[in-house]
Amino acid sequence: MRYYFKPRDVVVIASNITRFLTELTAKCHKTMGGGGHQTDQLSAGDRGPYAVYTWEEVQKHSRRGDQWVVVERKVYNVSEWVKRHPGGRRVIGHYAGEDATEAFTAFHPDQRLVRKFLKPLLVGELAPSESSEDHKKNAAIVEDFRALKEQLEAKGLFRTNPLFFVLHLGHVLLLEALSLALLWNWGSGWINTILCILLLATAQSQAGWLQHDFGHLSVFKSSCWDHLVHKFVIGHLKGASANWWNHRHFQHHAKPNVISKDPDVNMLKLLVLGNVEPVEYGIKKLKHMPYNHQHKYFFLIGPPLLIPVYFNIHILQTMYIQRDWVDFAWYLTYYARYFSCYVPYYGFLGSIVLLTIVRFLESHWFVWVTQMNHIPMEIDHEQHDEWLTMQLKATCNVEQSFFNDWFSGHLNFQIEHHLFPTMPRHNYVHAAPMVRELCEKHGVQYQVKGLWEAWCDIVRSLRTSGKLWLDAYLHK
Repeated sequence: MRYYFKPRDVVVIASNITRFLTELTAKCHKTMGGGGHQTDQLSAGDRGPYAVYTWEEVQKHSRRGDQWVVVERKVYNVSEWVKRHPGGRRVIGHYAGEDATEAFTAFHPDQRLVRKFLKPLLVGELAPSESSEDHKKNAAIVEDFRALKEQLEAKGLFRTNPLFFVLHLGHVLLLEALSLALLWNWGSGWINTILCILLLATAQSQAGWLQHDFGHLSVFKSSCWDHLVHKFVIGHLKGASANWWNHRHFQHHAKPNVISKDPDVNMLKLLVLGNVEPVEYGIKKLKHMPYNHQHKYFFLIGPPLLIPVYFNIHILQTMYIQRDWVDFAWYLTYYARYFSCYVPYYGFLGSIVLLTIVRFLESHWFVWVTQMNHIPMEIDHEQHDEWLTMQLKATCNVEQSFFNDWFSGHLNFQIEHHLFPTMPRHNYVHAAPMVRELCEKHGVQYQVKGLWEAWCDIVRSLRTSGKLWLDAYLHK
C-alpha cells in the first residue's frame, strides 16, 4: 500500500530529526568535555546547565546587569539575584567575573541552604582544561587554607559558647541600668551626669561589638536567629540599621582595603590613604583638602564625627532610599526608649545633648579600634590575591590581653576575624597559632602590634600618605 507524504508530515519529520541531532550533539559535548571555541558562539541560555566556559569568557560578565561568579568550578549567572541578596548586591558585584569560592565559604555557615538558591542560577561549569584558580592565584595557598579551615572546624572552633554571649549582653544591659539607677537615686547633678555619659558610651561601644557578632552569623546555629537578634541589638539597643550595616560591612570583608570596593577606605575625598591613592591624586592635581596636613585634621573630622554625623545621616538615608521600614521601626524603638528614660531628668533638648556627647565618645572608641588594623596596612586597587594573602595584606593584630579583648570586642584578632568571619570571637585566640604557622609556611606577613603602637601607626600612615600626595602634586 502506498503512503503519500503531506507537506505537514515533512515538517514534523524534519523537526524530529533536528531535535534528535541537537540532543545527540549535546550528549557528545558533555562526554568529550566540550569545545571551548565552539561554545563561545552560544549564549548561556542556549547551552543549558552542562555548558563549559573558559576563565576568559567568565571574566567578560563583570558589569552591572551582567554578572557571573564561579563557586567550586560551577558558573552562576547572578545578574538578577544580586537584587535579592541578603548581603547586598555590591558584595557579589565585587566578585563578578571571578572565582568567589573562598568568599562564599567564608560568609555562609549553612552552605547547604545557600546552594538551594544557587541551583536555579547555574549556567555551566569551568572547562576541564581550566584551573580552579583565576588570575594566577597560588593553588598551594588556596588548598592549604582550605585544609586549615577543616582542621579548625574539626577542633570545634566554629562552635559557640552560649554563656559568653549571654554574659556579654548582660553586661551591656547592666551598664544601661546603672546609668538610670544613678539618676533615679541621686539625681542629675554634674558628677552623676558625667558617670552616666561614661556608662552609656561604654554600653554603646560594647553593644556595637555584640551586634557585630550577630551580623556575622557567628552565634546561633540558625542564621534566622542571628538575623533577628542582630536587629534587636543594632536597632533597639543602638539605634541603627541591620541592613545598612550588612550591606556596608560585608563589602569591607569581601575586598578589604581595595580602592573603589571597600567602603571603609572611601574617605569622601577628605583623606587619601595608602601609597597608591595619594600619588594618583597628586598626579591629577586634585586638592580637595590640604592632604599634607591630614594627620592633623584627622583628629577633628575622623574620631569625633564619624558616628554622630556621617553614620547617622547615612543610616537614615539608606533606610529611606531602600524603603526599609522594618529597620526603621527598630530604629524608632531605640529613640522611644531613650527619650522616655532621660527626658524626665534632662528635658528634651538636654537629652539630645546627652546623647550627642555619648555618640562623640563612642565614635572615638570605634574609630581608633577599627582603623588601627587597616589604615596602616596596604591599600591598593584590585590585585586578585588568594583569600589568605588579600586579608593579611589588609589586616594586622594587636597583642592579646583581657583588656584588649574586651576593649576591642576581640578585634585585636583582626586577622583571624577576617579569615573566618563566622567564627565565634572567643575562639580567635585558639585559631591564631595555626594561622600564623600557615602564614610562615607561605611567606605571608603576620603582623602583631601593641595597642599604643597600632594607634600611633594610624597617624604615621596618614602623615606618610600626605607627603606622597604633596610630592606627586608638586613634581609629577
